[in-house]
Amino acid sequence: MAEQLDRADIKILRALQRDGRLSTVALAENVGLSPTATTERVKRLTREGYIKGYHAVLDPAMLDRALLVFIEITLDKTTPDVFAKFALAVRASREILECHLVAGGFDYLIKTRVKDMEAYRNFLTQTILSLPGVRESRSYAVMEEVKAELTLPV
Repeated sequence: MAEQLDRADIKILRALQRDGRLSTVALAENVGLSPTATTERVKRLTREGYIKGYHAVLDPAMLDRALLVFIEITLDKTTPDVFAKFALAVRASREILECHLVAGGFDYLIKTRVKDMEAYRNFLTQTILSLPGVRESRSYAVMEEVKAELTLPV
């Protein structure tokens, strides 16, 4: 798909990743196009799925979500019905920020943010261990976020 993008499209994507609140005029100046041409390109990039949306980046510590935890999940069976039930339950949990089916020594990798270790212990027992099909979990509390990049290298 990236072959369809020209230099101006890439400049637009880069600029919007840095600041999704850029005005059309500022974005147009940034990429060297007219505001009308820029607006049409942004609409096309959105319609084609390159731009999925716009979000504010919140400070987890300010919102009592300073503790970042990754959790390895091993299921008791790896059958399509168990995968489907697990995925459905994960999607319903607001506390689970990310969940990825992975290849390797376990089945899923989950990312969550909680207030502190006590909150994590409650989340683990009330949410994670009650997910359908969970046989085992391993938790990794993050001591320091060395890099947490939100932009894609375009």
